[in-house]
Amino acid sequence: MSKTLDIVAKNISIIFYPLFIPTYGMILFCRAYSVHVRPLPAIWVIVTLFTTLSLTCLVPLGAICIRMARGKVTNLQIDNPRERTMPYVYTALGFAFWSYLMVSVLKVPPYIGMVTVGATIAIGLVAIINRWWKISAHMTGIGGLFGGLMSYCLGIGGIPTWVTICTWIGVALVVMYARLYVNAHTGAQVCAGWLLGLISTFIPYYFICYGI
Repeated sequence: MSKTLDIVAKNISIIFYPLFIPTYGMILFCRAYSVHVRPLPAIWVIVTLFTTLSLTCLVPLGAICIRMARGKVTNLQIDNPRERTMPYVYTALGFAFWSYLMVSVLKVPPYIGMVTVGATIAIGLVAIINRWWKISAHMTGIGGLFGGLMSYCLGIGGIPTWVTICTWIGVALVVMYARLYVNAHTGAQVCAGWLLGLISTFIPYYFICYGI
């Protein structure tokens, strides 16, 4: 039983690897926008998803792999906090360029663009905090996606359904359990990560769209 739980926890950590979250989120946003607002051109969706995947996943992941090959990073999870600084810097730069392209070039809807800005802020804060405390990047990603979904729902004038809320809180609890089970973080680190992601993607929407 213990071995099975160990495998499940590790697979959950892989499925919800922080660099995968922006692409998951953009797929959800594009799909939801096409259903609830108006259909998006296929070529626009393809370019948007490819840009997101490239700048928030493939580029930073490639940088991590190169550092692994040079012996500067132990594994893709980067369990050692001292090894996280440079990968986080590369990731933050990739996110910043991605956010710029989404907002200024591809002209994504404002309430989606604000999520990309918030995600960039979140990864920047994680990079800074990590120098002193191993905050959970996995939970920051999950919290950011949840906050982004809430912002999106409000942006189109809707109210998040209980199914949506419960589903993503459930996902957060599962990932939180997995990170604690593999002994990657403490309870405080996973909770702080989730709150950081949630606040980072939820608050910018109100500041920019409502001038609060």
